[in-house]
Amino acid sequence: MHRDNPYFPNRPFLALLCFGLGVLFSHAQGKQPRAKDFPVIPTPKKITYGEGLLPFSEIRISGMEHVDESAKLMDFFASEGIPTHPNGIAVRFTKKPLEQTTHPEAYALQVDSMVTISSPTAQGAFHALQTLKQLFYKEGETGMLPQVRVVDWPSFQIRGFMHDTGRNYQSVAQLKEQLDMLALYKYNVFHGHLTDNPGWRLESKKHPQLQLKRAFSRHVGKFYTQEEFKEILAYCKERHITVIPELDIPGHTEAFRRAFGIKSMRDPSVEPILLDLFEELISLADAEEMPYIHLGTDEVWHRKEEMEDHSLMAIMDLIKSKGREVITWKEGIQLPQDSTSIKQLWAQHPPREGHRFIDSRANYINHLDPFAGMGRLFFQQPARQPSGDSLALGGILCAWPDNNVAHERDILGQNPIYPAMVFYADAIWNGRKENKLAHWANLPKAGTADLRAFAQFEDAVLRHKATFFKQKEFPYVKQTDIHWELIGPFDHKGNVSKRFPVEDGLEPKYTVDGKTFEWQGPYVGGTVHLKHFFGFPAVTEEASGTFYARTEIYSPEARTQDFWIGFQGWSRSGGRRGGPFPEQGQWHTTEPKIWVNGTEVPPPVWQQPGLKTKTDEIPFVDEDYFYREPTKIVLKKGWNTVLLKIPHGKNSWKWMFSCIPVHFDENGVQRAPGLRYRTQQTPYETD
Repeated sequence: MHRDNPYFPNRPFLALLCFGLGVLFSHAQGKQPRAKDFPVIPTPKKITYGEGLLPFSEIRISGMEHVDESAKLMDFFASEGIPTHPNGIAVRFTKKPLEQTTHPEAYALQVDSMVTISSPTAQGAFHALQTLKQLFYKEGETGMLPQVRVVDWPSFQIRGFMHDTGRNYQSVAQLKEQLDMLALYKYNVFHGHLTDNPGWRLESKKHPQLQLKRAFSRHVGKFYTQEEFKEILAYCKERHITVIPELDIPGHTEAFRRAFGIKSMRDPSVEPILLDLFEELISLADAEEMPYIHLGTDEVWHRKEEMEDHSLMAIMDLIKSKGREVITWKEGIQLPQDSTSIKQLWAQHPPREGHRFIDSRANYINHLDPFAGMGRLFFQQPARQPSGDSLALGGILCAWPDNNVAHERDILGQNPIYPAMVFYADAIWNGRKENKLAHWANLPKAGTADLRAFAQFEDAVLRHKATFFKQKEFPYVKQTDIHWELIGPFDHKGNVSKRFPVEDGLEPKYTVDGKTFEWQGPYVGGTVHLKHFFGFPAVTEEASGTFYARTEIYSPEARTQDFWIGFQGWSRSGGRRGGPFPEQGQWHTTEPKIWVNGTEVPPPVWQQPGLKTKTDEIPFVDEDYFYREPTKIVLKKGWNTVLLKIPHGKNSWKWMFSCIPVHFDENGVQRAPGLRYRTQQTPYETD
């Protein structure tokens, strides 16, 4: 995480000798550290910037009350070329409660002529280290920190991330990469969905049939040995992350039934085998290290998946007898005898009255568009209340890329995993005063306080992207300055190819079938949902029709520009949901189009045209705009008019469009340089 002064290039310093400390403390001439130059994510509860910067080339630990965290800090600075030395700047750890809060994960961080970290727990001290890492950068061989005072604590007890490794196995190395990022953004739970229909991914020494080839329908033979699972547990423990393992039963159990040749989960042999498996899982870590066991119970859709209530209660009783908490999905099997389990909410299922719960209702990354989806994560109110309490424990961000993937890295490339982590981190750490459902589908309207708040956080995210996600999959660029005007929906009467007068020339208004239409907006962002597929408030409530969208882009010279363009937003689960996939010559089966300066832009040459909806086992390759080759469009010097046609009807599921110019370098996708966009301040006009 080396940072070569991304904020203050060629800054002159006035060196002041700090007697007694043997360090140099610098004040920037005429400039002060600013929040936007040193963004911390999630935003601390209280942060105050001082007037200068602290340069250092060596450190010394002057307090060892959090020994493990002191060692981690020394390792971090050593990796940045900052060794430990008796004459280095003092870094002091103190173990004490904070005046502002009694939360055990709270911390205080102060940087003046030294660094002071205070927390009642090692976990709080670890959070302080993550803030320090985000503030640190290097100028040449010198480490730099802004003068700052931070007091911070989380609003929710559980701040988690889930991967479905049952359907698509991921290597330990790839999981560790993501765990490092979770730690940096102060997540404290990793939820591993370890079993599903394609495979049982956790080794059993008691029942090795689960590792036989016949048990797998995908990624055959890929599973975590018990030693690898313990390795993940230890890696998480070092980062103060709790692992929640999930063995999902009695639905999602095709692999289990294949392994034992069992036709029904009511078979008398099932209960003793499952008791063995859960007891074996529990034996891999003590109750302090692994306090939760998740047993799924969701989506029992077939009679062969049904189990007797007493068998499920026997498993719950076993888990509780070992000092562990039971977690199940809601909606899932509800047992009248179960009065203690924690419910993890999905879709829009409400909490069970009087029961503790974890909120995952709006958190499925596989459904999220990289642009519009980040607004949902930023503006949603976790648990639908401002902060956690004894019942509302927190939230877990979930990745369910159900479809088969060709390469494990595709899970990160075909789903906005890393952007989602960063945007959700702020909501789940700080909570939200209100749930802004109006922004779940699209970004707030131009000129509003909500859009300004999002744009400010967007700037922070992009600084982090440039620093911590180099050469990683991070499909997000600045989108808050792209404004669209919309007109419609025109009634195409079931003919999605029907032309309307907009295609003959841009006018302020049109009259079609006796109805007058005018341009509305501006709407903001790289993606706009015209009608959201989950029913969140969007632009229209009409069932079908044709919209047109327009914007103008100024280019300082004639150029061939890369664009991300899409009209569907495939969900990476349930096959090609909303399919079939388009044929060659189509952007989508609803016949959308795009013109730039009056010239129609052809769609990509698809690698897998015409695939039907139920194609779960055929991996995605180029279906979504953000992981296929960008579309190249010729821009003229000056203002360029972009016009999109977005019909909806027939078999389509999502009514939306994405269009944004981008640039690629060695670190991935970036904002297209030098372009400007029409805004409220620069309205549409003829140049």
